[in-house]
Amino acid sequence: METIGAPGAGLAIALENLFPPLPSEVILPLAGFTASRGNFSLFEAILWTTLGSVVGAYALYALGAWLGRDRMRRLVSKVPLIDIEDVDRVEDWFNRHGYRAVFFGRMIPLFRSLVSIPAGIERMPVGKFLLLTTAGSLIWNSLFVLAGFYLGENWHIVEQYADVFQKIVIVAVVLFAVYFVVSKVRKHRADKRVQ
Repeated sequence: METIGAPGAGLAIALENLFPPLPSEVILPLAGFTASRGNFSLFEAILWTTLGSVVGAYALYALGAWLGRDRMRRLVSKVPLIDIEDVDRVEDWFNRHGYRAVFFGRMIPLFRSLVSIPAGIERMPVGKFLLLTTAGSLIWNSLFVLAGFYLGENWHIVEQYADVFQKIVIVAVVLFAVYFVVSKVRKHRADKRVQ
């Protein structure tokens, strides 16, 4: 990042979107730390990392739109470190939550990258996709860049807390999904009793 500057941070985040195993929870605080040393401004760090997020997300959106569901599934099954079950879960989540999935998905590990694929497959309007992606990415990136900026030399501490936060978010999503299913089953049973 010191060599390439803020655009390098954006490039790293674009690649993180395309290859989910790259951890944004490390890249973003490092960008904030580099900004704190004066290599580029805090504004540039947030701007470029958000731009990188949007570019990476749009690339996956375009790929999903171009390939369609069946060809995309065949392709993803060959990518190392990504299970087809992950794509199925993200697609199910997208189908249940629609546009909200794109916004909130930017703040959920793994979903952050993969939610762009079903958005492209389902041909979500590009303007809405880019707007929701930008807003969600701006929030996520700002939190981690600011943490790295203010922690300075101790920027790596963010990674420990990010891991805990990541687990909390995953548990929250699972609990919400369980609540959603249970409430639907109860409603369905109640409707049957009325008939």
